[in-house]
Order: sequence, then C-alpha cells, then structure tokens
Amino acid sequence: MFVSNNPLFGPGGNSTAFTETGHKSTVEAPAYVRAMGLGAYEYECGKGVRTSESVLRQVAAAARDHSISLSLHAPYFISLSGKEPETRLKSLDYIEQSLRAADVLGADTIVVHSGSVGLGTREEAMALSFDTLSRLCEFLDDRYAHISIGIETMGRIGQLGTLDEVIRQCKINPDRFVPVVDFGHLNARELGHAFDTSDAYKAVFDQIGSQLGDRYARYLHCHFSHIEYGKKGELRHLTFEDTTFGPPFDPLANVLVSEGLCPRIICESAGTQDADALTMQQTWEKASLSI
Repeated sequence: MFVSNNPLFGPGGNSTAFTETGHKSTVEAPAYVRAMGLGAYEYECGKGVRTSESVLRQVAAAARDHSISLSLHAPYFISLSGKEPETRLKSLDYIEQSLRAADVLGADTIVVHSGSVGLGTREEAMALSFDTLSRLCEFLDDRYAHISIGIETMGRIGQLGTLDEVIRQCKINPDRFVPVVDFGHLNARELGHAFDTSDAYKAVFDQIGSQLGDRYARYLHCHFSHIEYGKKGELRHLTFEDTTFGPPFDPLANVLVSEGLCPRIICESAGTQDADALTMQQTWEKASLSI
C-alpha cells in the first residue's frame, strides 16, 4: 500500500458536481480530484467489475500523471459468510476479478464486504467467513500480493463487520488482509453513539495497532460519511449538510493530528463526496495549525 506522511482524502466514485461540470468519463477523475487539491480516489465496482481494461489503463495513467492514490471497491454482492458453498466460491471469483482490475488500475487496495449473519449465529457466520478467506489465500497463492484485500466494517447490525470481527478476519492472513474502517458504518450500527468523543476515535486506532500492528493503524484505509440509521443500523448515506446524523469529523481530525496518523480517508457522501472530502482535508489542515 502507498503510504504518505500526511492523511490523504478523496471521493469514492464521481460526484454530482463532476457530471454537472461536463465530465463524461472516470478517465477525467484523477485530474478533477487533483484540481480540487485532493490526493485519493476510490474506483467504484459495487455493481460488478464491468470496465474495460483499456479504460482502466487510461485511469491508471491519469492517476500517475496527477499523483492520485487509487483503491477499488469490490462488488457489494460478495458474501464471505454465505451458507451455500457455491455462493462463497462465486465470491472468490468476484474478488479475483476485482484484484485483476485493481492490478491494471494501479490500485493498492480493494475493499470487500463480509456478508450478512443470516439465520444462524454470528459465530457461525464468522466461521464461514474464515473458511472463505482461508480458501482465498490458497486460491490466490502469491498472485496480486502487492494489493491489499481490505475487509470493511459494516453499518447494519445484521451484517458481519464490527471492528472486532474485521480484526479477527484480518488475522487469518495479515500479509494479505487489512481492516477498512468505515466510521459512518460503525456509528450507524451503534445508533449514533460510537464516536461521541475524540477518545472513541483514538480507541479504534489503538485497537488495530495492538491487535495487528502499528503500521495497520497509522496507514489505515478509511471511509467516512454521515449516515442515517434506524433500529437495525444503516439506512442511507447523507451529505455533510445533514447535521442530524453523524458522526462528527472534527474529533477525528484532532486525533489524526495529535497521534501523527496518516490514513487514507475516502468520502462516500451521497453525491457530494468530493466537496465533503475537501471539507475533511481542510478541517485536518486547520487542526494541524493549532498544535
């Protein structure tokens, strides 16, 4: 994974403004993101890896030209915990497709969802995910070893994806698997009470550092957005204009500065992901000047 001495901020996919200002292709995204002063971009393949190799190579070249760090979000329908073996084997194919695309793209991380708990217990679902991840390691061998497979924390209570669960999954093979912390998801599954203080944010990095190692915490791949939640957790992504639902970013910015952390933070706001990523970067810069 590419590392920086400062946090990197950027959007997940293309915003409404990107389209409204006349941009027609993601090939233009790296230049657009750099012009805003941002340094990262997550290529969205949530609905499947459908982009041609030619386009991926063009995006890769543009990212190199504009010094944009790339990651790739794998298809949402991946399920590491599916009860049917065929479902989990198919998910291995989707992950390989994502890794192949990331390799062409020059992305250093793919982001994967674990899947739901289903009708069994959480431990039964975790056991299935362990099996899938172990099979994935055997299946991949040393291929794509330069690309981290990021396992994301999730926002619905019925999904696998607490921080504890993600860390346990990463321990299957820490050389290949890394945690991807979505702070909005964690806040949603805790019904808005996950990050009431800076210490709550710091605890996330401390836990990752103690369980997996300091470099995993220092250079953590993150997602951040405001997310509406209900009694079962996540309902929908919002924009920073919404102040009813969190989590707040300012306390996280203070932790990044005080602890010298350098994560990559991808914003997944609903249509304003580039503007909100810039707001986070500016908030971090302001916090940096205050020390």
